[in-house]
Amino acid sequence: MMTGDAELSMFPADSRLFEDSFSAENTYRVSGQNITIHQYYCANLGVSASVWESALHLCQFFESLDLSGKRIIELGAGTGLVGIVAARLGAHVTITDLPLALAQIERNVACNTPLSGWPSGAPAVCPLSWGRDLHRFSSAWEFVLGADIVYTPETFPLLVDTLVHLCKDGAVVLLASPMRREHGAQDFYSRVLPEVFEVELVQRHPESNINIYKATLR
Repeated sequence: MMTGDAELSMFPADSRLFEDSFSAENTYRVSGQNITIHQYYCANLGVSASVWESALHLCQFFESLDLSGKRIIELGAGTGLVGIVAARLGAHVTITDLPLALAQIERNVACNTPLSGWPSGAPAVCPLSWGRDLHRFSSAWEFVLGADIVYTPETFPLLVDTLVHLCKDGAVVLLASPMRREHGAQDFYSRVLPEVFEVELVQRHPESNINIYKATLR
């Protein structure tokens, strides 16, 4: 089994990414919601500090769904934007990422609490290391979400194992990804994921080269 240090080394958290630590706060309008996201740029968080365009596309895709009352888990949440929007739209949401990202997510959840309260309760924020913490999570989900989490081929087996576990009771996976050749995204969706899932391209954004895929366990 992979050690925690080895697993973390697969995810970009390189001091060269952010030589100076700084924070930023931005408000995004998605699916009829104004969401304010605090981002803390530092070496430890690496890419988890950013709101990536694929997350915004996935949030906009929610306009085609009825999320009210749905049980949802988000993987590799980073800032928590996707899960926060889903919760604001009425879903029961669990937001997950590696432990270093959780404080940022918790702050963003707190900052986006609706004045009237969360429709189905505040999102839960939990650590989840793909392929390792699965015993702590049930399979009783209706949607499994991820935005820009397909970019390191070494993690693909861990991600697939995690998706299989979470989807045993019939959850639908929605993944939004920039189709970067150098990160193996096309291979993941055309070869790796279809080994155990039925995969469908449900939305494409040619101008940004971002695709949204739907997957269900075979």
